[in-house]
Amino acid sequence: MRRQIQTLLLLLLLALPSLMQAADGVRSDSAMIAYLRSEGVAITQGNRVRLLKSGEEKFDDLFTAIRKAKHYIHLEYFNFRNDSIAALLFAELDKKVQEGVKVRAMFDAFGNWSNNKPLKKKHLKELAKRGIEIVKFDPLNFPFIGDFMSRDHRKIVIIDGQTAYTGGMNVADYYIEGLPAFGDWRDMHMRIEGPAVDELQRIFLTMWEKATDERLTDSIYYFPPKTDKLHLPGTVDDVTIGIVDRVPRKSPKLMREAYAHAILAAEEKIELINPYFVPTRTVRRALKKAAKKGVDVQVMVSVKGDIPITPDVSMHVARQLHKCGATIYQFEGGFHHSKIMMVDDKFCTVGSTNLNSRSLRYDYEVNAFIFNPQVTDELSDVFNADKKQSTIMTDENWKQRSRWHRFVGWFSNLILTPFL
Repeated sequence: MRRQIQTLLLLLLLALPSLMQAADGVRSDSAMIAYLRSEGVAITQGNRVRLLKSGEEKFDDLFTAIRKAKHYIHLEYFNFRNDSIAALLFAELDKKVQEGVKVRAMFDAFGNWSNNKPLKKKHLKELAKRGIEIVKFDPLNFPFIGDFMSRDHRKIVIIDGQTAYTGGMNVADYYIEGLPAFGDWRDMHMRIEGPAVDELQRIFLTMWEKATDERLTDSIYYFPPKTDKLHLPGTVDDVTIGIVDRVPRKSPKLMREAYAHAILAAEEKIELINPYFVPTRTVRRALKKAAKKGVDVQVMVSVKGDIPITPDVSMHVARQLHKCGATIYQFEGGFHHSKIMMVDDKFCTVGSTNLNSRSLRYDYEVNAFIFNPQVTDELSDVFNADKKQSTIMTDENWKQRSRWHRFVGWFSNLILTPFL
């Protein structure tokens, strides 16, 4: 009997490292799910997800789904840039209107004003004549006090209550063609089928009511039973998703605290790409704490960007993380506009949220937190592939940066961070 007990104890001792590792692996995703539920975020199961890793993939997939629409199409974007891809999109929507499909589209007034090819009154009138109901969210009015604060930065499409799209891409040619200033414009989007579609639908209908006073949220017509779809190439089945929606004055801290909880839950690894990497104090402290406790924190920031000072201030923040033990990849293959994070190969997030004050303190934002190893691995594959177009930050190459760029990064971080 004693020998059997000794043998059992020896086997348990040998298995202990594996058991602890397994427990750690479960703890990060289960802790995150528990946190989201405690904040009232619906955690839905049985979703189907396809990652759309380029502008071509996003618009090809979206146009295909639009052509199959039978009842309605809802679109909510920060902006529709008045260029060729928007023209193609509106042409497809026009066809669906002629077939009797209801089309509702919404864009942010500041988002439209801030891009160099905005939709103008004549364009909106033409779209209205074609039967496309399109509205501005929170129009800019003189003297503009407060108008530039809480903007609708989300990117959402819902088709027939069955299929939804969300992520980081607006509607613009440069998601496909890039821009001369820095080459490719990299970004990430996703298609969702399943119960999580209802969560995105509620967000759209709530914003539609804010913009038009038309209440549609009570209608079961917009929340139909989900139908089974054929398994498509590149699609992952049985995915658990939590849709995190940041609403100013209602859930103002939710997004930054969700990021912080995800980071602090990590046991082994964090991989993060974000274009305007100037996190608020909550997220910044979480990243530093994770790095100091031995988590493999890897952050990718772009060397170039569409806002002149942002790369310098992002590099300054990244340098502070580097001093805490994080690995910083300086992406040189264009501008990485993706907003993604992967934790412990267990869960990840894709969405519209930039890790800066605008997104985390002011704007309407939405992120999908995805609890699925396969989807997480797909995003990690993107991260690993883009390492080949990146330079790792070192003490030596940091010292080689010009004093001017280092000063701009330091000063901007000190003075301008609340506005970036």
